[in-house]
Amino acid sequence: MRLKSQYVFIIAVFGVLVLVFGGSSLLGGGAKKATAKPTPPPGPPSVQVRLTPPMVREVEVTMRGRTEAARSVVVRSETAGVVAATPATEGSFVRQGQVLCRLAVDARQASLDQARATLKSRQLQRQAAAQLAEKGYRSQTQVLEAQANLDGAQAVVRAAEVALRQVEIRAPFSGVFDKRDAEIGAYLAPGQACGTMLELNPMLVVGDVPETEASKLKVGAVAQAKLVSGQTLSGRVRYVAHEADPQTRTYHIEVSVPNPGLSVRSGLSADLRIGAGSGSAHLVPVSSLVLDAGGRQGIRYVQDGKVAFAPVTVLQETPQGLWVSGLSGTVNLITVGQSFVADGQKVRVGQAR
Repeated sequence: MRLKSQYVFIIAVFGVLVLVFGGSSLLGGGAKKATAKPTPPPGPPSVQVRLTPPMVREVEVTMRGRTEAARSVVVRSETAGVVAATPATEGSFVRQGQVLCRLAVDARQASLDQARATLKSRQLQRQAAAQLAEKGYRSQTQVLEAQANLDGAQAVVRAAEVALRQVEIRAPFSGVFDKRDAEIGAYLAPGQACGTMLELNPMLVVGDVPETEASKLKVGAVAQAKLVSGQTLSGRVRYVAHEADPQTRTYHIEVSVPNPGLSVRSGLSADLRIGAGSGSAHLVPVSSLVLDAGGRQGIRYVQDGKVAFAPVTVLQETPQGLWVSGLSGTVNLITVGQSFVADGQKVRVGQAR
């Protein structure tokens, strides 16, 4: 079948157009490819640094602590008897030697009177034996026997006097009679409690320090304790344990602080700061702290155009920043971009504003 002439003409025109536009796109693409320039590699990252010099600063060891009585003693009966009186008021301040509980005397006074009468008889017998011995009517052995009887009678009197004194249970030191365990009419056997005495002046502030900080603390070091009420107490370290607690691996410490008005009670929570001498430290922003690949806390700084990392220990947090130890000399501390660079990486340095 033969095509009409107009169809042949249309097909020819369409083919020419395809050749023209297809060839120009190929030539243009090749030219563009020929003239395209390669993308230059990115430069080193930019960071901001701050020159941070070392400063001499008082080093403090901080920990949580609590107040505690310097002495806490359960006062117990030395003899048996019924409680006849409780002169000391529970919770009151008492002087050393003041009676806390008094037992019934019972037959103790009678035993003492009998022992004194026997002693007087032995004294007369000893005196008579000595006089008769001078006249030759008694031997020296009889005189010594009379003296032994006299000595025995004196010992019985002293024992009876002690037994009578033991009915009065007295305060072993000046302090607070914090708790009474025996009431009038109660029977106390030897060793049973009359009550608890607390010595609150001086007061102790106790705590447990980690093994990494224990070597910094010395007996006599100045310390401050801030109580939950906001009250601040000042004192000195009186004891640092030499053996760690096997469970917590911490060392027990005690700080003695004056408490003349007995206003501070035992058992209050406190923030304890203890002076540990002086040393070099750097003041850095809180935001500059980072963690390295091993999970260590530290800061990144620039040295010879490269990033370096130094682990640090936070000594104290202040409104101006963190005081840290572990850095040597003046460092170019990275303050902006420290989280986006790695150790040993080259960086462009700009001064922090």
